[in-house]
This record gives sequence, structure tokens and C-alpha cells, in this order.
Amino acid sequence: MSALRIQSLFAGYGASTVLRGIDLTVEEGESVALVGRNGAGKSTLLLSVFRETNILSGEIWVGDRRIDALPGYTAAKLGVSIAPQGRRILPNLTVKENLLLGRSTGRVGHWTLKTVYELFPVLDERADRLGTMLSGGQQQMLAIGRALMANPSLILLDEPSEGLSPVLIDGLVDTLNSIRRAGTGVLVVEQHLNLVRRATDRFVILAKGEVVGSGAIGTIGAPENQALMAL
Repeated sequence: MSALRIQSLFAGYGASTVLRGIDLTVEEGESVALVGRNGAGKSTLLLSVFRETNILSGEIWVGDRRIDALPGYTAAKLGVSIAPQGRRILPNLTVKENLLLGRSTGRVGHWTLKTVYELFPVLDERADRLGTMLSGGQQQMLAIGRALMANPSLILLDEPSEGLSPVLIDGLVDTLNSIRRAGTGVLVVEQHLNLVRRATDRFVILAKGEVVGSGAIGTIGAPENQALMAL
């Protein structure tokens, strides 16, 4: 069964239609990269799963449950979590308190404070510091860790490498592969193609709100795909 299935989705903001007929599937335990130029609609697609956009038509399924007409929190209850662009670390909470917010869905499984700290030891070391006192790379770890604390079947990551040094990107690759090995599916919006090549199974290209290409990750460097991504 697919972790996420989107069919013929049209969505946007107010009177503006951003996504036009999107079809996308992420299987359980699979890692998929969503790539394309800025403004292609990638973040809008992730937000649509949580009904933070105006869904005009189409279907969104999490497992065997259709959710496009249900409240936005339904996706989280069914096992989808998100590490959003900009991280959204709550400034008045400690690292540990930010992580514990991820347990609000009530789901149980592999990811606990212990396993998140094993994945990101620096968060354990700084557990009692305010989350916003961390470095940019550490805040990214915190955002991912908080999303994992929900014990998702699928985690959505929006530009996780943004602002990270090459060394931290190497660590992020290891993190994404660790998440996959733990059985969690991944849908990642990402511009850093070296990361995408090393941490995903296949790619989907968006341009002007439409899917214009897709394939196994080994073919992402093909000239026709490079042209579609305009990277």
C-alpha cells in the first residue's frame, strides 16, 4: 500500500491555482525527491497534504484513507509529519520541549527521545537549551527530530539542506538514509542534487505546478532532466 497517493490535484491560494493535475505516489519505506526551480509548486504540494492550501479538485490518500476533504490534522494522525522550510523552532521552548511536541499525535514506534538523541547526539547535549539558541545546522536536526517523534510512516522535508555547509550536508545524507532504514518513507523537496543522488530512490520534477518528468535517481543527471529542472 502506498504511504501517500496524490491524484489529479489542483490546489493553490485564494483565487490563484498553483498545482495543476498533480499525480504523485510515495511507497512505504521509499525515498522520493521533489525537484524543480523555485516557484514550481513544490512547497505548495507538501502543504496541501495538511490542507494549508485551497484544494480545488483531486484526491489525496494516506494509506487507505482519503483525506483531501478532511481537517488538516488528519494527515498527522494517519502518520505523515513535516519538517518545514524555515524549521519553525518555537523560541520559548527548549530543545527537549520542541522534540516532545512531536508526540502530540499519540503514535508510538521506533522514534523516541532516546532514538532521536542517538541519531542526533548534539540534541542530547543541548537538550535544556532554547531551540533557537542552536546553530542553523542543529536547528535543522531539531526540526527533523521533532517530525520523527511523531513516529510517521512518511516524513516530508522541505529544503532540509538550506543554509548548511558541505560537511553538514554529508551528515544530512546519513540521516535520511538512517530514516529510510528505520522503515519511514521520505518525500524531500531539495535543490542540492548531490544530496538527492545519495539519499533518494527516485525523483519527480515539477515546473509551473505540473509534473514534467520523473525517473530512477540514477537518471537525474540526463540532459533532458537537467533541462526540465533548469538547474
